[in-house]
Amino acid sequence: MEVAVIGSSMTKFGQRSAWIRELLSEAGQACLEDAGVAPASVDHLYVSNMASGEFEGQTGVMNALAHDLGVIPAYTQRIDQTSSSGGAGIYEAWQSIASGVSEMTLLVGGEKMTHKTTGESTDIIASCTHPEEYKHGVTLPSFAGMTARNYLERFDAPRESLARVAVKNHRNGVDNPKAQFQKEIDIETALESPIIADPLRLYDFCPITDGSAAMMFTTEERAQEITDEYAIVSGVGGATDTHVVHERDDPTVMGGVVESSKQAYEMAGVGPDDLDVAELHDMFTILEFLQLEGIGVADHGAAWELAMDGVTAKDGGLPINTSGGLKSKGHPLGASGVAQGVEIYEQLVGEAGPRQVEADTALACNVGGFGNCVITTIMEAAK
Repeated sequence: MEVAVIGSSMTKFGQRSAWIRELLSEAGQACLEDAGVAPASVDHLYVSNMASGEFEGQTGVMNALAHDLGVIPAYTQRIDQTSSSGGAGIYEAWQSIASGVSEMTLLVGGEKMTHKTTGESTDIIASCTHPEEYKHGVTLPSFAGMTARNYLERFDAPRESLARVAVKNHRNGVDNPKAQFQKEIDIETALESPIIADPLRLYDFCPITDGSAAMMFTTEERAQEITDEYAIVSGVGGATDTHVVHERDDPTVMGGVVESSKQAYEMAGVGPDDLDVAELHDMFTILEFLQLEGIGVADHGAAWELAMDGVTAKDGGLPINTSGGLKSKGHPLGASGVAQGVEIYEQLVGEAGPRQVEADTALACNVGGFGNCVITTIMEAAK
């Protein structure tokens, strides 16, 4: 059964006074309105959220949201797959429609983070690492720094190539009114910013963010009754890699990206050369390179050349992170993968405004931890 997306929404990302329940409700209500769907028509409600309990002491967010949106008696479920919770939500929403158990599924992803200190937030996020690594103080930024050093030295990549990722994504964020950062930066600013995890500097990292995003899924048959503007979820794949990062054969290869994208390509019947636009999980700039190689767009060790040549710019051969990516748009953990889906959906139905590129086939890759779990989604414009 073909699964369609018929509506989407995204709150403003950044430092918000609203708490998680309010953020989820804001996005969910806006998505119902965008899709033109009555609350009573929703069969399943999924909430992608990593750590509302740890961040806010709030659990049962899916049931509270069902009440707030008036979708009772819809089946509800909270989906936690660390920082790939949003992508996992897309997978679950797709399954609910494709299996025939739901005709209308609402997915809402969100996180409230900025009320915690940077140290507290980093500690909560780091809890997704293996206990043996966690007890030694290993965090995701430290993994990123070590991997970036390995990559730059092995493949003779200039440090400027990572800075170009940050500059590109900040430029794209200027055109996204919902992005946390809407400010351009230049190469010098990125290269001269404070070191966080050598060789990565401040502008190589995404911010701590509050926000929520939502998508409405249904059958293609039902979509055609509701609207002329919809997109098809033509491929979805999910995979894991070793939980202990140092056990991987090559730390510059994200096995979960390779496997999940292979599954998604096979399901959709397309390949890397068919992509017109993609949203990648640039929690750190180095991850954009690793994912470009993992999804087959670039050879191993060659993705940095795409950044240097402008291929991944909005006006390049394959625009990457037209939304601004996690780097500029922000990274509210449970919302990020859903927001990726929102961006490619809007690109496919021509609703991306000044970010709009010409696109019929789009990909989103949402990464949990440091590649511990990955969801890749392919959407295509309705024919």
